[in-house]
Amino acid sequence: MRIEVIGGGPAGLYFAILMKKQRPNARIRVIERNRPDDTFGFGVVFSDQTLDTFEEYDLPSYKAITENFAYWDDIEIHFKGSLHRIGGNGFCGCSRRTLLLLLQDRARELGIEMDFETEIKSLDELAGADLIVAADGINSFVREQNREHFQPQVDLRPNKFTWMGSTKPLDAFTFYFKETEHGIFIAHTYQYEPGRSTWVLETDPETFDKAGLGDMSEEESARFLEGVFAEELDGHPLMINRSLWRQFPMIRNKRWTMDNVVLLGDAKSTAHFSIGSGTKLAMEDAIALYESFRRKDTVEAALADFEATRREDVEKTQHAADVSLVWFEHVKRYWPMDPVTFSFGVMTRSKAITYDNLELRAPEFVKEASQVFAKSVRAQGFDVDVENPAPPAFQPFRMRGMTVENRFVVSPMCMYSAKEGMPTDFHFVHYGARAVGGAGIIFTEMTCVAPDARITHGCTGLWNDEQQAAWTRIVDFVHANSKAKICLQLGHAGRKGASKLMWEGMDQPLPEGEAWPIISASAVSYYPESQVPREMTREDMDRVKSEFIAAAKRGIDCGFDMLELHSAHGYLLASFLSPVTNKRTDEYGGSIENRLRYPLEVFKALREVWPNDKPMSVRISATDWIEGGITGDDAVKIAEAFADAGADLVDCSTGQTAPESAPVYGRMFQTPYADQIRNEGGLATMAVGAITSADQANTILAAGRADLIALGRPHLADPSFTLRAAGEYGVSGIFAPVQYEPGKAQLLRNAERDREELIELKLKAKPKTHNPAMREAAE
Repeated sequence: MRIEVIGGGPAGLYFAILMKKQRPNARIRVIERNRPDDTFGFGVVFSDQTLDTFEEYDLPSYKAITENFAYWDDIEIHFKGSLHRIGGNGFCGCSRRTLLLLLQDRARELGIEMDFETEIKSLDELAGADLIVAADGINSFVREQNREHFQPQVDLRPNKFTWMGSTKPLDAFTFYFKETEHGIFIAHTYQYEPGRSTWVLETDPETFDKAGLGDMSEEESARFLEGVFAEELDGHPLMINRSLWRQFPMIRNKRWTMDNVVLLGDAKSTAHFSIGSGTKLAMEDAIALYESFRRKDTVEAALADFEATRREDVEKTQHAADVSLVWFEHVKRYWPMDPVTFSFGVMTRSKAITYDNLELRAPEFVKEASQVFAKSVRAQGFDVDVENPAPPAFQPFRMRGMTVENRFVVSPMCMYSAKEGMPTDFHFVHYGARAVGGAGIIFTEMTCVAPDARITHGCTGLWNDEQQAAWTRIVDFVHANSKAKICLQLGHAGRKGASKLMWEGMDQPLPEGEAWPIISASAVSYYPESQVPREMTREDMDRVKSEFIAAAKRGIDCGFDMLELHSAHGYLLASFLSPVTNKRTDEYGGSIENRLRYPLEVFKALREVWPNDKPMSVRISATDWIEGGITGDDAVKIAEAFADAGADLVDCSTGQTAPESAPVYGRMFQTPYADQIRNEGGLATMAVGAITSADQANTILAAGRADLIALGRPHLADPSFTLRAAGEYGVSGIFAPVQYEPGKAQLLRNAERDREELIELKLKAKPKTHNPAMREAAE
């Protein structure tokens, strides 16, 4: 077998090493345009877990790496004169140049050919090869010459960064945040060998321009940054090595393989330096490709296997990197925060680290973060324990005259089980069970204000006395048997009306004869086959507004504690807000101010009739996930407009505006929008979307990213989700009906034991340290 590897970086070299071990008779050549000891940058980072993997796959190179690294267990965060040091992380730094030389030595030992200072300009030069590995970096010529096939997407991020080095010794991975007259500078720093540390310096475009860095040479930039970080460098210089200012390119490819060619490492996908995974990702690519060749007999089958099995892990790493880099891009958003909350946000920014596993690593730091959160609750007038506080999700919250016992919310979820808009016994049990289960707030499903406002035949309504009586029965039960508050969500389906039940075809139109006429901001159908809605007239607007007012008045009589106006997911009011669905040319279309006009008109009318001491919220789609649609910045403006009209909370959902929306899913994937609206707009927000655990809820709250946490599917699977979570965290003060007190007591006893056992198991499962001194001490 003849294998040609273009690019002598970590990905190409490591794959060559693994394949040569498996197939000693294969002819493997690594072709590198640079000299053997040329390299950009200073150090690379590996976690304990990554080193475990290297030890498993090639012991000689693992030993060579671990004999030439600097090990640290802590992360240090310097912010506004404060220092927080968090242990239990387990990382090592290694010189990139040293890493390459070690891998080159191992490759020579195995008989791999290496051609340096050789540039391949066309795949035709490698004709006859069985396999061509394109590990030729971010600017891959293989990828660029075959763009139509690989279909790369390059997201060039706005922040500017430069890679420098220093003689400053460091004993932790250290973040420095410095505010200057020009703006904020961030240093990502770590030691990679004795007397040498990497300094990645980052700033936003505005600060870059104000400081005049674009007009400076490498040397001038280094001297300028030495001034910015003079205290931190403590007299040590910054060193340069092609330390040009650049923007990070987040690279994704629709395809990774083409005939016998495969992209590897940065040519295939990049991960932002803020999670230290670029080299790790590249070398794990090499391992995955090697494993595919172990599993499959042909090149074609192996490359297909690589695409199929590797993509999910790469996308998870890239998603974590995306979330992390966005945090650093918006660091100004968090600048007013308490240093402890800020540091907690740094640690949990990528979602890889959460409240619970951070508590295993640094219990005193998590306790401090919980104390800061409790102090903010006490500042709102609550008498809570600050010295030994309950976790953030179990702290109370107040909106106007309504006090919520905890931060867990049962999301508004359509059940499609009503009869002519009438809630049934199903709804009585559904809402009652979840209220008894301990949640702070129960949201009703979207309750429609008129028969023609429904999404489906199964949607609930509140337009007649019978429906009002049914809802009153539910509200009375919730109040009599729990401490939960119950919020009425009112909405109008608009162009998504007259649809089938969810399990019969989500958003699919009802057959002719069963459907009713529908209206929307504009005459734009949801699907091509859907009914085309009639564009609303002023008369329609007045009628619909009066229907909302009438339903809200009924809600007052039902005894609801709170009211939410549904202005998301492509329904009627959302269709006014989004430019994707609002094509009007009158005063209700065009600018964001015009598109807000009618939804605000409805909201203000409701605020006028809704009791002043009872809160109101608005649900918005904070992004359409469509080019040209609503963005996060738009969402801040929309949220601020509703807040000015009297909204006490913004319920931050996303998408569902149109079929072409393309959400980027993942854990807590909508939380960044709640975060942006809260920390840029200064508004209370509710986070929702793929939040599945109390751990995630505590993480979001402790980092200051939202005020309430809505969970849907977890509450469907477990009506007592909140009560169970309270047991897991040993929160005994949570309310349970007197009939259920014995069960609560048993839960608390069992949960305390289970949590102790789980912590013990997690501690045992921690990766072993690769620090020779610490390993020797442990042994």
